[in-house]
Parts: sequence; C-alpha cells; structure tokens
Amino acid sequence: MNISLKQLQVFICITQEKTITAAAEKLFLSKPAVSMSLSELEKQLGHPLFERKNNRLFINELGKQLLPLADEQIERSKVISNLFLAPNKLKGKLHIGASNTVGNHLLPLLLSDFRKKYQQHNQSLLIDNSQTICEQIKEYELDIGLVEANQFDSQLTAIKWLKDEMVIVCCADHPLSYKKQLILEDLEDQQWILREIGSGSRSFFINQIGQKLSHYQISLALKSTEAIINCTSAGLGIACISKLAARHALADKRLTQLTLNVDMHRDYWLVWHKDRYQSPLLKTFIDFSKQWTLPF
Repeated sequence: MNISLKQLQVFICITQEKTITAAAEKLFLSKPAVSMSLSELEKQLGHPLFERKNNRLFINELGKQLLPLADEQIERSKVISNLFLAPNKLKGKLHIGASNTVGNHLLPLLLSDFRKKYQQHNQSLLIDNSQTICEQIKEYELDIGLVEANQFDSQLTAIKWLKDEMVIVCCADHPLSYKKQLILEDLEDQQWILREIGSGSRSFFINQIGQKLSHYQISLALKSTEAIINCTSAGLGIACISKLAARHALADKRLTQLTLNVDMHRDYWLVWHKDRYQSPLLKTFIDFSKQWTLPF
C-alpha cells in the first residue's frame, strides 16, 4: 500500500467541501484529478470512504476513522517541511474560530498579544455563533474555537476559559428602567431582542431566564450584538447580552442595566477536536490562551 499525501489532502478537502467540484476548486486541481485521487485511495484501502447522495459526498464511518489520521499525517508533513527554515520560529497557519462576543471584543486583544510574543502572524479568523464554530471544528475546517457556549459534543475537547457576566438592558425611558430591583414577574410579557438560535447568548437567556417565565415574546432575533444594542436603545424591546459587549453603550447612557436576582455569570470555552493532531503552533496557542488574562 502506497498512500500519498496528495490523496490524503484530497480526502480531507472532499470531507469539508462535500462535492468533487468544490474540492477541485479549493485545491486548484481538475475534477478528474480529484476524482481519480479519491478512487485510487479507496481502491488501496479496499473500502469506500463516502456515501454518494445527489452528487454530494458524505463521509461514512470508515472515513471518519481515517480523518484524524489523515489530518495528523498532513500536519506532520508540514512540520517536517518547515523544520529547517527558521529555527525557534512557529511555522504553519492557525485557523481560529470565535463566537461573536469573543471574536469582536476579546480575540483581537488576545491575538495581538500572541503575535507580539511569538512573531507569528499567519492566522485566519472566522466569527460566527458557537454552534457553527463547533461544527466547523468537527469538520476539520478550524483548529480551535473560543466560544460562549459549550456544545457538549463527544468529538470535542472543551475547557473553561474566561468568566463573563450577562446583563439585561433596556433604553433609558423604558418603564422597567425606573425599578431599582426587578423580580422575574417584571419580565413577563416583555418584548425581547436576542441573538439567533445557536448562539451562546441565546442559550444563556433560555436556560437562565426564559425557562422561568410563563410568557415572553422574542420580537427580534439578530446575528449582530451591535444591532441588538441599537434596537434596544431605540426602544424596540429589552435584551440579554454580554456586559463586555454592552459596556460602551452603558457608559454613554444609551442603555440602562436592569438588576435582577438571578446568577448572570457564564463561562467562555476553548474548544478543539479531541482527535486532531496538535501541531507545535496549535499547542502553543492553546497554552498561551489558557494563561492569557483580560487587560481591563
């Protein structure tokens, strides 16, 4: 058996892209070349690696067993290729995913400190909700995620990272703004402006507040925290968002924080695929992130 790195690269790319056409475009190869490479790999292994459905390829159980091994071979080949280029310098590219609050308010500071310390500037960044980030880690499209909600998936390793505080906010002239201390009954029949399904902020609201209310209405579900702040300050409803994200709007009085006798603290999480090979670059970034603290 003589499996090549090219065959493994093609296999991984098809796993991510789901079609021969998309994989060929990503790899800058022809469709016949990609199809032949996959066919040769499956022939050598003596097993198909994908289920074919409507011109799309879905990885099967044998393919799932091969995926972490293929990824490790590719990553180790990169380490070997870069071994003698520049001693003591981290090589490779880090693919980072972050949920919206973390990605917009914390990751720029974390990444700046990481670059200053290690002089490693080769990173890509995807900002989306926690569910999407975790799904892309499972698909081997991202190396690590910094998210607001632990998805509790058997394929993922998740460790608690930083603490966050959520706040309930409204506009300055909202009737609730005149109450010094709220009780849950004050939140009944309110119009809420929340993040979309799949976000950590939305999950926090449902688990900590929504489940305790008899009736409430989600009037707007938005992907942008800044949009939530603007809609709330315009009097379109009340919101449950990170205090970190709301701090400027609270400081300039566009929003008013409401006090409620409910635990509003939550954890941020570092997440990576439990079977993925950790390159020296990824290991260093994980260790750096664990030790990093907020500058404010």
